[in-house]
Amino acid sequence: MSDEQICVGVISGSYGVNGEVRIKSFCAQPDDIETYSPLSSEDGTRKFTLALIRPMKAGFVARIADVASKEQGDALKGVKLFAHRDQLPNLPDDEYYYSDLTGLTVYDTGGVVLGQVKTVHNHGAGDLLEVQLPGASATVLIPFTKADVPTVDLATGRIVADPAEGLF
Repeated sequence: MSDEQICVGVISGSYGVNGEVRIKSFCAQPDDIETYSPLSSEDGTRKFTLALIRPMKAGFVARIADVASKEQGDALKGVKLFAHRDQLPNLPDDEYYYSDLTGLTVYDTGGVVLGQVKTVHNHGAGDLLEVQLPGASATVLIPFTKADVPTVDLATGRIVADPAEGLF
């Protein structure tokens, strides 16, 4: 079993007074989050058995074993939920888990190093690669589209980008 963990959701606080919580899912099929139970905290010290009750705006209402009060639910607000990598489905060739992209070196189409992927963002309009410039703390956001990022080679740890003129 793989020890690599993938963040599949987050607890956004309590819902009601009986220990139910609000869950935001990061899964392509949002309700799949339930099938990966038990989920764990980022450090792996806590396990969460999740049962989705109903959908709600921006997530689900769920029950977590051993959470019986509003206060216990509120105490979990912000806890990220992780599944083991081998529990998750294999992706098609042109799809990637964010954790696969983080840390990869980004080159332009001429082979010049542009930087390293610091993180991946998605604010609703599509994925953005945050690329940290070499030897600097500054970062640049590149849209993660076929036009801007034509090649991702996980085996060699390389991304080839063709960013818009003046971005770097």
